[in-house]
Amino acid sequence: MHRKLLEDCGGILRLMPNFVAYKFNKPGFRLKLHPDDYYALGMENGAIKERLLASVMPGRASAIEGTDFTLQEVVETLGADILGQDMYEKHGTFPIHAKFFDYGEPLFHHLHLDFESAARIGIQGKPEAYYFPAQMNNHPGTFPHTYFGFDPTTTKDMVRDCIRDFSLRDTRITQLSRAFRLQLGTGWYVPPGVLHAPGSYLTYEPQWNSSSGAVFENVTAGEVNTFGAFSSSCPEGKKDDLDYIMSLIDWEKNIDPNFKETYFRQPITRHKTAAYEEKWITYNNPYFSATELTIQPGETVTITDDAPYGCVFVQGHGRFGNFTAETPTLIRFGQPTADEYFVSYNAAKAGVVITNASTVEPMVILKHFAVDVKVS
Repeated sequence: MHRKLLEDCGGILRLMPNFVAYKFNKPGFRLKLHPDDYYALGMENGAIKERLLASVMPGRASAIEGTDFTLQEVVETLGADILGQDMYEKHGTFPIHAKFFDYGEPLFHHLHLDFESAARIGIQGKPEAYYFPAQMNNHPGTFPHTYFGFDPTTTKDMVRDCIRDFSLRDTRITQLSRAFRLQLGTGWYVPPGVLHAPGSYLTYEPQWNSSSGAVFENVTAGEVNTFGAFSSSCPEGKKDDLDYIMSLIDWEKNIDPNFKETYFRQPITRHKTAAYEEKWITYNNPYFSATELTIQPGETVTITDDAPYGCVFVQGHGRFGNFTAETPTLIRFGQPTADEYFVSYNAAKAGVVITNASTVEPMVILKHFAVDVKVS
């Protein structure tokens, strides 16, 4: 049944919007969701602030439009026939997803666990990357700046003092950090173990399939973060162990005096013709990559890739393989859209035929791959 579905769709699956709500922070209202629907997942769960893209995560898997199946189920059933033999043998699944996160206020200073630390509590580590699409950022939120790591003059004792006093006072840990103003059309790579307090632009985030994290900031924009959000990433017996908590921090990466030079990601052209341009927007890390594909008005192109991928339209309309595709203007919760797809290995290798049906507007697609790419 899953095989026939994939064959009938030409090796490409159209996905339903997959929204996630959280109680903390405030929504940025840039997900193109109807204003009446931001609490559609229940008031007890908070407002919708994220949309997962091509997710196979259990409990958060993307649904396939027009079916009762999830992407997780299809990938588990078809294995190498949808992922390709190399990815299936290496990971056994599609090990990443992307998301739009849309917070009106800056997020707390936190880190994600490396794979060794995460394994101690039975989960995966979490590298991630950011890109700030202009099409999704009609306003910047309250603080479009991100704190990364610590100023190189910071000492471990200064950070230990903040951890020790987490439940006693506002530690203002970002005073030990450094912030960069975010630039639309650029991005960053954030390794595990590096603290970061993401700014308030809507962000396209390719990431590993994990939710591991430890919140080191106890007050963010006047909102108190509980000790549980901090200690939940520690195994039993280590939740109050300052030495163990400090070991979660990749110290040298956090105080890197050339942090921007190392982790800032300016787009780099992958292919360019008169009809289209594709740029690497996530690259030079061991885990994943992403591109921004722009097709000029009225053009039809065939785009080939060596790996399966998830993708989402952020501008324009036309055709994507066998599908009519379009960027939504307004999304009602639970209703289908025509902007999000998963492209199987065989379809990617054969080439996806894409047509921009507009006579005046570019078509722009963001694509995320579970393969690393080295570019310069």
